[in-house]
Order: sequence, then structure tokens, then C-alpha cells
Amino acid sequence: MPKRDFHKHAQGRLFEYARNMRKNQTAAEDLLWQNLSGRKLGGHKFRRQHPVAGFIADFYCHEAKLVIELDGKIHNLSEQKEYDGGRKNPRPERAWPESD
Repeated sequence: MPKRDFHKHAQGRLFEYARNMRKNQTAAEDLLWQNLSGRKLGGHKFRRQHPVAGFIADFYCHEAKLVIELDGKIHNLSEQKEYDGGRKNPRPERAWPESD
């Protein structure tokens, strides 16, 4: 199976933003990461704050094609709700091409 870089179209600033988010994760993200890191969940490898299809996924498992998003209190703000509105249903084909 050919290697697929699902983050290959991510711009440099997106990676920088993801890196900053990893350094400043919320308590909920930290708790979940403690249970996902080190292949603790079914032997699956998860990445945190990882660019996928132009977005930064809180947690991402490539082999399971799974994205986990945690919405904290900031998502209750009206400005954030408006911003999130366009992101709720990203097209999956942007993230995962057809299987071989």
C-alpha cells in the first residue's frame, strides 16, 4: 500500500498552530491523551493536535481513519459558533481517499 500523507497540503502556519495547541492543551484533552497515548486503546496509534484535511484534529488515528474532537467552553461563544458552523461537516473525501 502506498504511503499517504493526509497532512501534506497543510500549510506551515497550520503546523505551527498545532504545535502551540499541543503545548497548551486543556485538562480534558490531557486526560483523554493519557488514555490514548502509547497505543493504550486497542493498540491504535493516536496523534494529538494533528492537521487533517485543512483542519487541526484534537486526536487523530490514521489506521482507523478516526478523528476525535473535544468541544470546550470556547465553542459556546457566539463568534466561535459562527466559525465552527462551516467546519461541522467537512467532506470526508478530503481527508481519506478511496481505499486501494
